[in-house]
Amino acid sequence: MSIERIVEGLERREPAALARAISLVENQRDGFERLLSHVHAGLGRGGTRRIGITGPPGAGKSTLTERLIQRFRAQDLTVGVVAVDPTSPFTGGALLGDRIRMESAGVDPSVFIRSMATRGAHGGLATTTEEVADLLEAFGFERILIETVGVGQTELDVARTAESTVLVLVPESGDGIQTLKAGVMEIADIYVVNKSDRPGADKLRQEVEVMLGIRRGNAFRHVAPHHTAVAVEGGRGRSRAADGGEWEPPVLAMVASRGDGVDELVAALDRHFVHLQQSGKLAARRRERLAQRTRAVLERAVRQWITEDTRTEQLLAARLDEVADGRRSPYDVAAEILDQVRTGAPR
Repeated sequence: MSIERIVEGLERREPAALARAISLVENQRDGFERLLSHVHAGLGRGGTRRIGITGPPGAGKSTLTERLIQRFRAQDLTVGVVAVDPTSPFTGGALLGDRIRMESAGVDPSVFIRSMATRGAHGGLATTTEEVADLLEAFGFERILIETVGVGQTELDVARTAESTVLVLVPESGDGIQTLKAGVMEIADIYVVNKSDRPGADKLRQEVEVMLGIRRGNAFRHVAPHHTAVAVEGGRGRSRAADGGEWEPPVLAMVASRGDGVDELVAALDRHFVHLQQSGKLAARRRERLAQRTRAVLERAVRQWITEDTRTEQLLAARLDEVADGRRSPYDVAAEILDQVRTGAPR
C-alpha cells in the first residue's frame, strides 16, 4: 500500500490503514517519515488528549488503563492505547502481556490497542512511541493512553510525550518512595495508590503527600493532626493550582480491579487539563514536545548516516585490537573517527 493510500485510509478512518501505518512507522520502513510529515499538519487541532500511565512493574497499570478505557467509552469518547511491553529476546517483538490483560476492551471497535516493544530503548517507551501516538491522533482518537513498560526510575520519556502523567504505586512498594523519588516521582501530575484496600496504603499515601510537600515547602499540609481525624482543607485526593498558578498533584486511592476511584481519577485528569489550558502550559508542553521530536529525528538521521554512509564501522573494527590491548582508549578512537567523519575522510 502506497503512502498516499495509507494517508487516504487514515482520513477515512479505516482500521486496516491505521494498522499498516503503525507497522510502517514502528519498523521504520521506507517512507515512514514521509507518512508522518503528511499527518503532522492535522495534529493539535482536535480534542485529543494524551495521558501517560507509568509506575513500577506489578502496580496494576494495565488494569487501571482498562478501567480508564471503560470510563472514556461511557462518555462516548474514542480511545487509542499504546502499551509498551518488554522486548522478546527471540523475536525482538513485544511480549504482548499488556494487550492480553486489556483484551476485554479491545473488542470495542472504538478502541484501538497496540503493543510495542521497547527494543532496547531507555526511558520506558519504545523509540517510535510518540510517532505512533501521532498516527492515533491523526486517525481521530479523542483519548490516547500511553502505558509504559514499568522499568523504574528511567521512565521519564512519558512526561514529554503526554499532557498528563499518572504515576501508579502500590502499598507493597515498601520503601518504594526512596527508590523512585530520584526519577519517576518527579514527573507525575497525578499520583495513584492502587490496591489501596491492602495494608500500608494509607501510610504510602501519606509518605507521597509529605514528599510532594517537601518539594513545595509545605511538607505536612496534607497531614491531619494526631488528635483529629479531619484532614486539612485541600488534603488527600484533592488538587488545585497553588499560589503562583502551580499545579498541586493529588494523591488518589484506587482499587482498579474493582473500579474504585476511577471517577476521581478521570475528574483529576480533567482538572489538570483545564489547568494546563488556563495557565498556557498546554501550548508550551506541546511546543517542547515538538522541539524534542525534531532533535530525536535529527539524531536518528545522523546515526543512520554514520552507520550507512560512512566507514565508521570499518574504522572501529580496525582499531578494536588496540583498544582491547590497552594501547588506545575508546575515547581516543571515537575522537579519531569523529574527526574523520567531520572532514569526510571515512567515506
